[in-house]
Amino acid sequence: MRHFMAFGLILLLAACGADETAEEQDEDEKENEVTDEERVNISIDDWEVETVAANLSIPWDINYSDGQFIMTEREGYIVTVNEDREIDRSEVETSDPVHHEGEAGLLGMVLDDDFSQSSKAFLYYTYKGENGLIFNRVVSVLREGNDWIEQDIVLDDIPGDRIHNGGRIAIGPDGYLYVTTGDANNPELSQEPEDLAGNILRMTLDGEIPEDNPLENSYVYSYGHRNPQGMAWSDNTLYSSEHGPVAHDEINIIEAGKNYGWPVIEGDEEAADMESPLVHSGEETWAPSGMTWWNDTLIVAGLRGGSLYQMDEDSEEMIVIFEGEGRIRDVFAHEGELYVITNNTDGRGNPQSDDDRLLRLTLSE
Repeated sequence: MRHFMAFGLILLLAACGADETAEEQDEDEKENEVTDEERVNISIDDWEVETVAANLSIPWDINYSDGQFIMTEREGYIVTVNEDREIDRSEVETSDPVHHEGEAGLLGMVLDDDFSQSSKAFLYYTYKGENGLIFNRVVSVLREGNDWIEQDIVLDDIPGDRIHNGGRIAIGPDGYLYVTTGDANNPELSQEPEDLAGNILRMTLDGEIPEDNPLENSYVYSYGHRNPQGMAWSDNTLYSSEHGPVAHDEINIIEAGKNYGWPVIEGDEEAADMESPLVHSGEETWAPSGMTWWNDTLIVAGLRGGSLYQMDEDSEEMIVIFEGEGRIRDVFAHEGELYVITNNTDGRGNPQSDDDRLLRLTLSE
């Protein structure tokens, strides 16, 4: 009986301790919550800005693992910033040299879900074929010490050009690899679903075509895109950002097999069997690139707009919530804070002496 009573007391104390811990966690979560009103009313003056890393060279994609920020640079390098803010820069060993020209080069990156154990990642980069034509490819790479070494070509011969290469890659909630490709400065390719240009592609991590892809024996998941450079999921809904021709930049909800209209329609224009954007910039220019979900809202990095945008789904508007640091290429949410990379050294900005930079944005209390 004494053993039973003692055991019961232990359970009671453990339960009380668990309840207290749960209450503390609930309180912490409440303190970190952003209310709907605060979320909508965020302004450009509400941020504390801190430089995490400086003197980057056209950084393109932000990743994070085990206390390290891992970023691609368009000229062919991967930069790692550790918890002490020490910077390591390594040129990627690739089967063909990274071709950096205009918007082309080393672009998107995504870490394997088991990166901390496997040291595996996926890259999207531009190269020149034997005939001198420009192409893009998706490869797997392995980090060995401070070196990054290409292992396998997942998909190549994606049409490229000095502009309009797309370049964002991500692993979706279904475990497949998604890749955005641009029209390679040839708009008509976007309306040819048998071509790899002007699309969002979907494949296995080994480069196989999933059986449930919308077009038979095709990597194409959606088509009719001009230059999509951002992807982000809310649950299983895929959002993408896309550069318009002159203004008319777009945010789209991507559905399997759908045609998003370029170059036939833009803005509010409509056509049979073509999708109009969820939101577009009208006569303004965002030049939207990387995207993330933060506090249940979509956040989009803007290059020519020089701003960070938040989508208000109720009004279907994009609201400027941060600006003043020049061109913003990518945005990454981590532990309630936002991290952005500037792109003022890409030939289209006005770089400061310490550009480009990785910035941490924290809401002021």
